[in-house]
Amino acid sequence: MSSSAALAANDTPDLGTLPTWDLSDLYPGMESPELKADLDRMEADAKAFHGRYAGKLAGLDGNALAEAIRDYERMDEVLSRVMSYAGLVYNGNMADPAIAKFYQSAQERVNAISTPLIFFTLEINRLEDRDLDARLKSSPELARYAPWLRDVRLFREHQLSDEVERLLHEKHVVGRAAWNRLFDETIAALRFPMGGKDLTCAEALNRLSDRNREVRKEAGEVIGRVLGDNIRLFSLVTNTLAKDKEIEDGWRGYKTPISARNLSNRVEDEVVEALSTAVKDAYPTLSHRYYALKAKWFGQDRLDYWDRNAPLPDDADRSIRWEEARDIVLGAYGRFSPDLAGLGKRFFDNAWIDAPVRPGKAPGAFAHPTVPSAHPYLLVNYQGKTRDVMTLAHELGHGVHQILAGRQGHLLSDTPLTLAETASVFGEMLTFRALLAAETDPKRRRILLATKVEDMLNTVVRQIAFFDFEKRVHTERREGELTAERLGEIWMAVQTESLGPALRFDETYRHYWSYIPHFIHSPFYVYAYAFGDCLVNSLYAVYQEAEEGFAQKYLKMLEAGGTLRHRELLAPFGLDASDPAFWQKGLGVIRGFVDELERAEA
Repeated sequence: MSSSAALAANDTPDLGTLPTWDLSDLYPGMESPELKADLDRMEADAKAFHGRYAGKLAGLDGNALAEAIRDYERMDEVLSRVMSYAGLVYNGNMADPAIAKFYQSAQERVNAISTPLIFFTLEINRLEDRDLDARLKSSPELARYAPWLRDVRLFREHQLSDEVERLLHEKHVVGRAAWNRLFDETIAALRFPMGGKDLTCAEALNRLSDRNREVRKEAGEVIGRVLGDNIRLFSLVTNTLAKDKEIEDGWRGYKTPISARNLSNRVEDEVVEALSTAVKDAYPTLSHRYYALKAKWFGQDRLDYWDRNAPLPDDADRSIRWEEARDIVLGAYGRFSPDLAGLGKRFFDNAWIDAPVRPGKAPGAFAHPTVPSAHPYLLVNYQGKTRDVMTLAHELGHGVHQILAGRQGHLLSDTPLTLAETASVFGEMLTFRALLAAETDPKRRRILLATKVEDMLNTVVRQIAFFDFEKRVHTERREGELTAERLGEIWMAVQTESLGPALRFDETYRHYWSYIPHFIHSPFYVYAYAFGDCLVNSLYAVYQEAEEGFAQKYLKMLEAGGTLRHRELLAPFGLDASDPAFWQKGLGVIRGFVDELERAEA
């Protein structure tokens, strides 16, 4: 079959009825009176709040401070609702100029409205520890917000003057946020000519897992070429944001480029370093070994990079309809906990998921919590592959976690990134284990196992390689701007090191760093995926050995939201992420799967 014919055959799988989300639970529309009324009301309330409390927090008793926090929480939730709506509309179609204008206008209006509120956390951080402790002890109402106060005050030593903080806040919409928007709209507008069609980024990346090798090769080369044609722009965005971060980090007194991320994640530097070191040390026994095995299955000594995520030669790679994907995921969730499945079912029963691929839509997938007074929304680009089912299980895990954590209220529901990936990866594991347990055919079992290993390598090895790439880029950027060529060199170095000698790269692959949105939107976010995967591997091992009651403890952990740290959350399961053995236990699960695949070849 020719490349064009293969693409044509692959473009119209029967996926069933794919849902689109209904954002009217947030606001009826971009021009709705309800949206305008909320913004006008918050503008007046924020000014009144500033007049009532600015410069006066030190004189408030515990109950009065609690009342102020409740008022602040109410306003912040309304403003977050507005930005959640604007962001979701924008992610649904980044190519529409009217939507882009609405999104930017919403950012600017919310930014202006929230400027009078900046003083609040700054003044909280200027309170003496002993004075705040006394108020917490005297006021049960204030004590409820103790976890939020604890987390706000983590940043005390990195806080700048009120004037500088206000300047940074007001300039955000024309600074980092503007560069983020430029990146997003550029990616959304790119078209990748393949098989006689102009594909979106999501559609083009999907071709890298096509059954036909010629299709994969064409996709690999076209993606690299189109990204290369735009590499100067992506390099400028990357350099600018890295320099912007360096400047602000310097003013705030962060010692390393990753310090701010670790602090916001409520995780110790040594824990992150232990994770990164453990994964990098395991490259030879994980990714290097697996890809050598996969090359053997393809009858080759080495795999071209466009074959890295290729279906195995004997994988039928059937298309999975949406309704079947829903039943697979909810069935797996339900066997673990009917309560968990019940929460997940709400996303399908209501219009809380946006599934089709379409021009202008954000590529990839995410779960957005919005606000506790509403509900989360999921975005996926569903194309009927097994990996798409696993992505659905992943994002649904985020969604149910966000519902459970939302019970803590707006300020206490936010979960650090290191734990925010727990429910999502656990949902994937439940779904995979259910599929594996039901499979009796040795060939299909091997395919399922290999697919899961690849997903775990993408989550652990690949994300730590991304993390390493970011560390190298941000460190070198402090010595001067990095050329597109140098960024490509760093990318190729970390990819070669992490994926191993069984992978073969060419010049087109050196541009692949440029489409990854996490580098732009959330520097150093990526290690959270590896943290979550290793954590879940250890957690699942406890589940397999546990007596009744594990599911209840698990749901309670998710309900905690941002009120507890990782040590407190994992303690009921007998786990400790600060113990180096913890990471080895998690990596051992992946290593065991590779062992099983090698034994099947013997």
